[in-house]
Amino acid sequence: MTPTATFSRHLRFGLPLLALLLAAAAAAQSDDQPRTPEQQQAAEDWAAAMSAMVRGPQSVALLEKGQLALPDGFGFVPKREATTLMGLMGNQVDDRFVGLVFPLAEEASYFVSLDYEDSGYIEDDEAADWDADGLLQGLKDGTEAANAERRRRGFEALTVTRWIEPPSYDVTAHRLVWSAEAVVKDRPDPDPTINYNTYVLGREGYFSANLITTASTVADDRRTATPLLQSVSFNEGQRYNDFNSSTDKIAAYGLTALIGGVAAKKLGLIAVATAFFLKFAKIIMVAVVGLGATLRSFWSRRKTR
Repeated sequence: MTPTATFSRHLRFGLPLLALLLAAAAAAQSDDQPRTPEQQQAAEDWAAAMSAMVRGPQSVALLEKGQLALPDGFGFVPKREATTLMGLMGNQVDDRFVGLVFPLAEEASYFVSLDYEDSGYIEDDEAADWDADGLLQGLKDGTEAANAERRRRGFEALTVTRWIEPPSYDVTAHRLVWSAEAVVKDRPDPDPTINYNTYVLGREGYFSANLITTASTVADDRRTATPLLQSVSFNEGQRYNDFNSSTDKIAAYGLTALIGGVAAKKLGLIAVATAFFLKFAKIIMVAVVGLGATLRSFWSRRKTR
């Protein structure tokens, strides 16, 4: 089973992803056979994440830049523990990573990754001239160009098929939202993984909130997650309107670059565009060493009971 298919199956189990993995790790304790060191460490890491989780409603500081007004029914895992969770799920993060948010409702099946990019002030005048069809084609072309690198790294090739939500920009809140469907290229992919992207612009950079879900549930998930996605804001002095043209850095790219690296390609920053598409892919690549077998064992026992 491929990593993408594994992740989609996890989402369809009907329990929150975090709770599912915690339960699976804990269930390994009841196995007749002793746990491997990897399973033992995974159980400890998931327990540490649950202990560190901040539950809403309350305000969570995001670096020294902004705030997350965490709504009731959601939990925030801080950067340290969230980085470990991402590692367990086969994802690498960097200094831009801020943390993870999980819904606590039993019927929910998605999570949100938060990042902060110190890009400089991003001019947003491009939004007035957007061509949604042209942006989608740029996203398709960039994804195709990155497929050779994806295959080299052992990932499956992807093809962008359609907008889930075409790019829209709120000039008052300085918030960009867009989502596209990317399916596995060389085999049937009946329920593709969807990245639903929200960007909040500030004086020196932007926060991104990436909702990870599937095509079959994205409509319901984005509706329930909307209060969360709208709860990220910048502190006074760090807001978009606080920009000082005399002292502040202007980003080397505009708003369009946040929709698939289109502007980055025009600037000749091929590495930036490629990195974007690799990031688009790496979030959905879930390959937990040892934990996959634990999950299968957990669900086999659950069905028996």
